[in-house]
This record gives sequence, C-alpha cells and structure tokens, in this order.
Amino acid sequence: MELWIPIILAVIMCVVGFVAGYLTKKAAHQRAVNDAHTNAAGIIASAKRDAAAIKREADTAKKEQLLAAKDEAHRYRAEQEAELKSRREELQKQENRLLQREDSLDHKDDILNNKEGSLDKREDKLAQQQQQIDEAKQKVTDTLQTQEDELARIAQFTRDDARQEILDSTKEELTHERAALIRESEQTAKEEAEHKAKDLIAQAIQRSAADVVTETTVTVVSLPSDDMKGRIIGKEGRNIRTLETLTGIDLIIDDTPEAVVLSGFDPVRREIARIALEKLIADGRIHPARIEEAVEKARKEMDARIREIGEQALFELGIHHMHPDLIKLVGRMHFRTSYGQNVLNHSIEVAKLAGILAGELGEDVTLAKRAGLLHDIGKAIDHEVDGSHVEIGVELAKKYHESPTVINTIASHHGDVEPQSIIAVLVAAGDAISAARPGARSESLENYIHRLEKLENITNSFPGVDHSFAIQAGREVRVIVAPNQVTDDQAAILAHEIRLRIEKELEYPGHIKVTVIRETRFIETAK
Repeated sequence: MELWIPIILAVIMCVVGFVAGYLTKKAAHQRAVNDAHTNAAGIIASAKRDAAAIKREADTAKKEQLLAAKDEAHRYRAEQEAELKSRREELQKQENRLLQREDSLDHKDDILNNKEGSLDKREDKLAQQQQQIDEAKQKVTDTLQTQEDELARIAQFTRDDARQEILDSTKEELTHERAALIRESEQTAKEEAEHKAKDLIAQAIQRSAADVVTETTVTVVSLPSDDMKGRIIGKEGRNIRTLETLTGIDLIIDDTPEAVVLSGFDPVRREIARIALEKLIADGRIHPARIEEAVEKARKEMDARIREIGEQALFELGIHHMHPDLIKLVGRMHFRTSYGQNVLNHSIEVAKLAGILAGELGEDVTLAKRAGLLHDIGKAIDHEVDGSHVEIGVELAKKYHESPTVINTIASHHGDVEPQSIIAVLVAAGDAISAARPGARSESLENYIHRLEKLENITNSFPGVDHSFAIQAGREVRVIVAPNQVTDDQAAILAHEIRLRIEKELEYPGHIKVTVIRETRFIETAK
C-alpha cells in the first residue's frame, strides 16, 4: 500500500504538470491572437489617418492651383486693360493732332482767300491806272501829231523835213545852254538821289522789325516723369550711347526735373535727335534697335519739315512758281546760321527790305523779294559742296532756271561782279542793312561752328571713314568707319593719325578725344 502512494502522487503530478503546461500554452496562444488583433487595428487606424492626410493635402493643392489661376487671370486682364488704355490714349493724341492740322489748314485757306481777294483788287486798280496812262499817252501823241502836221503845212515841208530843219537851226544855239543844263541837272540829280536814297533806307529800316540774335546750341526735351531718365540711359548706358552715336548729339541728363538737354552745334542733327527722342518717350520702348528705327523716321520727317518751312517762307513773301528742289533748299536755310544769325530769317528780312525799296522806286516788288530770298541760297549746301556760297548760289539759280536778274543779284550781292539791275543794288543794300543792324550777328558762335566743322572735315578726309560727329562742344570727335574697309588694327592706327592731323592743323583750347568706332552687323530676314 505504501508503495502505490508515491506512484499515484507521481501520476497525479504528471497529470497536473501536463494540464498546467496545456493551460500555459493556451494562454500564450490567446495572448498572441490578441496581439495580432491589436496590431491589425493599429495598422487600419494608421492607414485611415494617412488617407485623411492625403485627402487634406489634395484639397489644399487644389485650392492653391485655383488661387494661382485666379491671380494669373487677374494679371492678364490688368495687362490687357493697360494696353487698351495706352492704345486709346495714342488714338486720342492722333485725333487731336489731326484736328490741329485741320484747323491750321483752314486758317491757311482763309489767309489765301484774303490774299487772293486783295490781289484781285490790286490787279483791277492797276488795270484802271494802266488804262488812264494809255489814254494820256494817246492824247499826247495826237497833240504832237497835230502840231507836226500844222508845221508841215505852214512851211510847205514834209514832216521829216520840218523836224530836221528845227533840229539843225537850234542845235548850235542850244549847245552851250544844254551843256550847262546837263551839268546842273547832274549835280541836282546826284543831290536828290543821295537824299532820296537816305530817305528810302530810313523808311525801309523803320518798316522792318527783326529779332536780336541769340547763340543757341541746346534743345530741351520734356519728360513725363524722372523715371524716364533711367530708361533713356539704358542698361550700362547702352541706349544713350546708341542715340549719341547715331545723331552726333550730346544728351545731358542731370538733376533738372523732367527734362533732358540735347547739345550740338548742328541744328539739323539736334532737331533729328529731338524728334527721335520724343517718339521714343511717347512709345515707351527704348532699346538700341528701336532707337535706330526712330532716328531713321526722324530723318524722313525732317525732310518733310524742311520742305514745309520753305513753302511757308514763299507764302509769307507772296512768291509763287518756284522749283520744288529750290523750295527745299530754302527750307534748309532755316537750319543754317551765319555769325549766329539764322540764314532763312536773314534772307526773308532782306527780301522784305528789297521789296519795300523796290516799291518806292517803282520796280518789280515780287522780283525784288525773290532775289532777296535767294541771294544766300548757296549757304544751304556750302558745307557739302566746294566753293563759296556765292558761286554755289549762282550755279543753283542757273540749274533751276531763275531769271538773269536773280542770278546777277546772287553773284553781285558781295561785290564780286558788277550789278546789272536796280534790283541787284537794292538786294545788296538790304543785305547790308540786315547784317549791320545792332544785335543782328554774333561772331563768336560762327567761329565756334567753323572750328567744329573743320574738325569733322579733317576726320572725314581719311579713307575708310563713313561719317564722324564732333560732340562735347568740340572736346570729342567720334569717327565711324566702314568695317569692310578698316580692320581693328587699322582702326587703332587711324585714331593715332587723326590725332596727329588735328594737332597739326587745328587750333583749339584744352584737349580733343578721338574715338574710332568699328562695328560689324549681319542682318537676315526670316520669311
């Protein structure tokens, strides 16, 4: 009995151990299952959180894209509205210019109508006076004829015999008296002519009003705002350099509010630069290519303006039927000065003085005005053609078939040849009056311009030089050479040779900077 007890206890312990192990394994398995469920729930929750975050990011990106699209649409609309406003303003400016042009043409038309009416009245009056003169001549002729017939009847001579008899009988008796009378008449005529000439010149001067000459070598261009100065200068100064190179004019941009100063001795270049700069300012697009286009358009507009100025001068003096090329040369005189005096204004002044003097003496007033206007026509191109302005003027007058009186007036107004008509003498007198009056001329500006012109002529005389500009009041000369004729090395040598030539032939204060520019361009057009 005692032997079975330990066995039973051992069996019981084994059963208990087995049951305890089984229960332990089952609890571990249950814990593993619970952990798996917990991990799956965490993964599902994390996936749901990630999906929600992705959705929120997608919504945010969508909203940002919508806002960006709205901003772009707003910006595009603003740009279109600004461009439309600019075009409307430009159209309004063009319409205003057309209206001003129409008003000017209407005013000129009224003036022409008034002139035509006045000329018609004068022609009618002259016709009546001519008729009266013809009638008086006829009466005198009839009276003389009657007297001659009576003498022939009384003396029983023919008309020719009676005339010859009277002449022969009185010739010897009147020789001494005639000589004394001639001497007395000559003396009286000289005194009366001198008095009359002084009186005529005094009247002409009193009836002539003219301005005092001022030395002007600058032009001021107004700007819409000071911000435009930076655009005119351009990046690293490329815009202002291009404009100065193309026009030969200095641009002075200082602290003066809303203004740019153009400085240059040549009025034509200065006016071209002004027109081009105003176009660029109005357009707003300022870059080298646009500057070249604006300068070219300004040169064409300048040609039209020169012709218009010539036509206005002829209209002011009442001169008609002049060759179109000669009218253009008259207009070019507006941009030429002589000792500071504007040549066109001087020529118009001389024409008016000559017309007044001719009217007092009974000469052809219109012809006198024509000769006075053209007496200095050679100065319009004397810087382009060799020879004095008198010689050039005579050649031009012959080329365009002016009358011999006008040609002789041009040739004799400085005493180079003898005057062959009273009009030539009157024009020379008018020229002297216009030039000699106080304030008419200033010699300092003329000498300055001659020095700058000589500086440009020296540089233009070298082979390969396309054109040159004297700028900075003559302290610098820019020489543009033809790139296909002058290499870079030759350009350096050319600058040295120009410097030596200037030092040898020209007198000048201070220093002169010589800049040789060689630029090569290749242009193709895409079609």
